[in-house]
Amino acid sequence: MKDFATASRRLSRNVSGVSGAALALSLVVPTAAFAQAAATPRTVTPGTPAQTAIAPVQANDPAAATAPQSSDTVAPTEGDAEIIVTGFRRSLDAALNVKRESVSAVDAIVAEDIAKFPDQNLAESLQRIPGISIQRDAGEGRAITVRGLGAQFTRVRVNGLETVATSTDGASSNRDRAFDFNVFASELFNSIVVHKTAEASLDEGSLGAVVDLNTGNPLGGKTGFTAVGSAQASYNDLSKNFGPRLAGLLSWKNDAGTFGVSASAAYSKTNNFELGNNSVRWAQGVFDSVDGTRCFTAPNRGGTYLNSANCNAAALAFHPRIPRYGSIRHDRERLGITGSIQWSPSDATKVSIDGLYSRFKEIREEKWGEVLLRSNERSIDVSNYTIDANNNLVKATLNDAWVRTEHYLRESKTEFYQVGGSWNQDVSDTLRFTLMGGMSKSDATIPVETTFVFDDRDAQGYSYDYTDMKRPTLTFGTSVTDPANFQLAEIRDRPSETVNKFRTAQLRTEWDVAEGFQIKTGGLYRRFTFDTKGFSRDAVVCPNAGGRDVVLGTLACSPNTLFGPTAVYGFPATGLGETFNLGNAGQSSATTSSFLVPNIDASAAFTGLYGRPATVLVGDTRSVSEEVTGGYLEFDVKGDLLGLRYAANAGMRYVHTAQKSTGLSSATVAGVTVNTPATVGRSYDDWLPAINVALFPAEDVIIRGAISKVLTRPSLGSLTPGGSVDGFNYRVTFGNPQLDPFRATAFDLSAEWYFAPQSIFSVALFKKNVESFPVSATRSGTFASTGLPLSVIPASSPAAGAPEGQLWQITSPINGTGASLKGAEISLQTSFRFLPGFLKNFGAIANATFVDSSASYSQGGPATTITAAGALGALPNTVRDATLFGLSKRAYNGTLYYEDAKFSARGSVSYRSPYIDGASATGNLFEGYNSTLNVDASMRYKLTPALELSVEGTNLTDNYRSRYTDLDANRNYEYNHFGRTFLVGARFKM
Repeated sequence: MKDFATASRRLSRNVSGVSGAALALSLVVPTAAFAQAAATPRTVTPGTPAQTAIAPVQANDPAAATAPQSSDTVAPTEGDAEIIVTGFRRSLDAALNVKRESVSAVDAIVAEDIAKFPDQNLAESLQRIPGISIQRDAGEGRAITVRGLGAQFTRVRVNGLETVATSTDGASSNRDRAFDFNVFASELFNSIVVHKTAEASLDEGSLGAVVDLNTGNPLGGKTGFTAVGSAQASYNDLSKNFGPRLAGLLSWKNDAGTFGVSASAAYSKTNNFELGNNSVRWAQGVFDSVDGTRCFTAPNRGGTYLNSANCNAAALAFHPRIPRYGSIRHDRERLGITGSIQWSPSDATKVSIDGLYSRFKEIREEKWGEVLLRSNERSIDVSNYTIDANNNLVKATLNDAWVRTEHYLRESKTEFYQVGGSWNQDVSDTLRFTLMGGMSKSDATIPVETTFVFDDRDAQGYSYDYTDMKRPTLTFGTSVTDPANFQLAEIRDRPSETVNKFRTAQLRTEWDVAEGFQIKTGGLYRRFTFDTKGFSRDAVVCPNAGGRDVVLGTLACSPNTLFGPTAVYGFPATGLGETFNLGNAGQSSATTSSFLVPNIDASAAFTGLYGRPATVLVGDTRSVSEEVTGGYLEFDVKGDLLGLRYAANAGMRYVHTAQKSTGLSSATVAGVTVNTPATVGRSYDDWLPAINVALFPAEDVIIRGAISKVLTRPSLGSLTPGGSVDGFNYRVTFGNPQLDPFRATAFDLSAEWYFAPQSIFSVALFKKNVESFPVSATRSGTFASTGLPLSVIPASSPAAGAPEGQLWQITSPINGTGASLKGAEISLQTSFRFLPGFLKNFGAIANATFVDSSASYSQGGPATTITAAGALGALPNTVRDATLFGLSKRAYNGTLYYEDAKFSARGSVSYRSPYIDGASATGNLFEGYNSTLNVDASMRYKLTPALELSVEGTNLTDNYRSRYTDLDANRNYEYNHFGRTFLVGARFKM
């Protein structure tokens, strides 16, 4: 410990804005991802972690720390020969040393080498850390949850600078503070450090964790020129498509070790499928007739409601809103480039400039065959139905059903830029400072988000059966491949753009007052801006009975009815479609699996879609700006008290937040809709004390404790002073720019036993008392009661033609009463050096996390009445206690690995229990995901010291993603799979 403290003081000038954990990483790792034996091997006594010898002073830059490359010699156990720690074991050593040498609670993942991160995705690597679970989109990790707190509660820093990277991957775009890890190629990073407890000197803004992503640095490498490269081919067994994955690094350092430059790049392209079914939630609704019993005095529309047992039971039961099977294509291209220039003219000075660029492009194409029960129950006749014990209309035959096929296309691109610089200066032997600053920008654009819809609005003999809730049978009674049965009825296009920017400046100082006593202080300025804009080219061909075509202005729509074989409500589909064959979506043999869907190019050309003027979507156009200023004072101490060794830090962080939120407010004046920006400003101050203590009752045992005040600023979507209108679900959502941040008191207690090289057994207990927790308040009311003009209702939604056709759910966030969270982490990591023969080359990593929480939510529950007009009664306001959103009560991760001088292999299993993802709608209480189990594996073989071959596989069990709506009934929302992905490749270094 004394040697470590001395080295820390000498090298702390290189902190570059990251915490002591990242500094420790630079100390235990000779920072070059490609460095050869730069340090002399040393013997490590059993029972202590195998530490790499400290690299030369100028080579340490914690913001770019990477895996150790010098071989560590571990003292043999009895009967063993000398063991050389290389490869994966060496990365485990480095990660454990980061954890061991930190005062606060941290975990780390260190790459063995450039282009050798343990997983294909940073999020998938993070899930190996105790307490971390991930959320996947299109079969790939996207966002993380730390100790039960979702992605919005986690702050991410790249090379020491906080940033936000948002993507448009998955079914929904990220328009919040959450960080999308799929934007970056994993090969660009050499280490991840996760800070689970707060320090006064650590950036605020997290209730969950602060995650440091670190790239490489040239002064950490060997003298002269270095080149590393890898190439892989990926294959997905569901899409049957191949794709390339390439990575490389070039670096140079002068003989004096005072100047270095490096650049790395990574590129990948995939084209994968997602197949399955989707109900688009479940809802209640009043049908035209039930088992031959008329429910209204007039068929299809009009008349008055006829009260009966059959009609009431079917209306108040939940049915799938849009039961469907379909295919989603994910065509992705990812490019990343990093660059670094470093100059260290003396041991006292070091200047670094780092840059990162990433481009993530995706084409998402969806094709669906479905029935539109949503808002069309009034025209549908129900027969042969079954209502189960959860009040679900799980089985029925429908006549006069709205059969629909959809073709959706979204083209998106996210470009991320970051440029940062740092100046590390030793003023004297006891005083040093770091001045750092930089900017980042994440620009997520969607130039095309198009949907075309074919309708057959009087289809007969359609049946669905959700008896097997995950694999329903959906059978179409009329031909869904004959264009004569369809009309092109709706067109949509919703381009958008979201830009996030960060500007950061920090000054950090350290003063070694005396042996074992250090004072840290600093100041910060950070400006964050979020700006999103949404537009619409939506149109319904015949928006009202008797109306005329809104697209071309020539079609004569049916004057009085939309039903019957001669009704005109759209363009003839002949010449505008293409045949879609479903493939293996888990469906039964009785399910209809071929459909005629609109052809995007033909339909766009026919309707002139992309030449139509785009209107502003009021609810999707908003901005937030935040300026944060403040500083911190921290005292770090270490020493012995009554023979007990200890280390601690305690301090206070102050931040002032000045916030401005802008949204559009619509008004109709003289028949013209005017959108006026409305800006609301506010500010607030926070004092955030934090204390971390580490006790060392034995050389290989550490007991840690921490208490801190933490905060996360409100969700960006909740801060807008404007409102958004969902005309499909009859929902209006207003923002609240006066929301308080999430504030909490966090407690942490852990014990760690480092019982052998590459080994640890640890138990951590944690608790968070969340004092302020914004929640949604929901009421039922008419659209007129919102005060919004009718023009803000999307033109293609059912509510556009019938704004008062049913009561609306009107939701706004308010400052809630708070929530609580508590849990435990258990982790075991060990190598099997005690076993005989080749068995000693095995090792294992396992961890389990148990979390529980409680928060109160207000939602609209199921309707219990039917009005005389035949509409559902108001959805009663229901207050319900549940876990925090994104919280899985249990998570398990396990890895079994083998490694000898030439061959290595790893197999990993990750389990996550069900969790609530958010509030639901249409009378359902919450929605979320059922449990997931993912299995991955990899094998590597060294042909020569410079050339290595690899085979990897992800999602080897082809796990289905199961999403539900309603916590109690667990109604099927979606059930789909992505196939297995295999990668074969080679890697060289010189």
